[in-house]
Amino acid sequence: MSSIRRSARIAKTNGVDALAESLTIKAAPKRKQSASITEKKTTVKRRTKSVKQEARVMGKAPENWQAVYDRIRDYRSKTTAPVDTMGCERLAEEDVSDKVFRFQTLVSLMLSSQTKDTVTSAAVKNMQTTLPGGLTLESILQVSEADLDEKIKAVGFHQRKAGYIKKTAVILRDKYDGDIPDTIEGLMDLPGVGPKMGYLCLQIAWKMNAGIGVDVHVHRISNRLGWCNTENAQPEDTRKQLESWLPKEYWRPINPLLVGFGQVMCLPRGPKCGECPVREYCPSAITSVKKVKKEVVQNDSVAIKEESVENVTFTGEHDPTIKTENPLDW
Repeated sequence: MSSIRRSARIAKTNGVDALAESLTIKAAPKRKQSASITEKKTTVKRRTKSVKQEARVMGKAPENWQAVYDRIRDYRSKTTAPVDTMGCERLAEEDVSDKVFRFQTLVSLMLSSQTKDTVTSAAVKNMQTTLPGGLTLESILQVSEADLDEKIKAVGFHQRKAGYIKKTAVILRDKYDGDIPDTIEGLMDLPGVGPKMGYLCLQIAWKMNAGIGVDVHVHRISNRLGWCNTENAQPEDTRKQLESWLPKEYWRPINPLLVGFGQVMCLPRGPKCGECPVREYCPSAITSVKKVKKEVVQNDSVAIKEESVENVTFTGEHDPTIKTENPLDW
């Protein structure tokens, strides 16, 4: 395998109005300046569709998906999220061989399931600096499972993951000449490796775009946007629906794009719909407009202004019920 340039390893995915009219009315002289606000009873709803009404047909692209994607990309290009500096794509060391780089990428992904990027990053760096010889296949083969568990104890399911990593190291030594598999089938045959890890590993380690890596953020946001109707289904159902219409050149960047968006804007609980750059397209956000009268008294006259004030209400799903046999698939 020819050497893969380090510079090609990291592909960073880098992006109300108020309506007012004034009316002057005479008032008694010498009144002090004051202000009062009254609201009209009428509320104008701009969007009323729910996510469940946006059922997707396999192979049919959602309306306005490109505009939504471009706005999220523009927002993300200006907003840093944890995944941008501590995601699995960033954790393998640069000054190591290609084979070690791929192994560190695989281990990083195995640790990342059900774990925040900040915690995964710290655990990987701990292994890179404290294991004799660094984080390599040989050091994992030599360390005891108990010692390995101690080094990764901050991550979710750490005991199970320590066992998976030890068993995987033996398989890689005996079956793959110390390297990692370069097919999704081979990767998913490894203990503790699900589809998400497998597809992301192919993209990062082998530069192969074989499928979309669907984690909780991609799953949640795709359903909130109406790109899928798999709220309570398997992650594989979300992947297949997305791949049925999303052009292949977007399969790799969509993961870090939506992961970062989910970390800073479209949160699992309390999404920031009022600040969201795609709220006008999102079926999970209903925008209502209230007509507000504002009365300001100045000198001997009263100025009354009527303004339109937007209010965005989230009506979609929060964290969906994840139906999967193995929670580490995520």
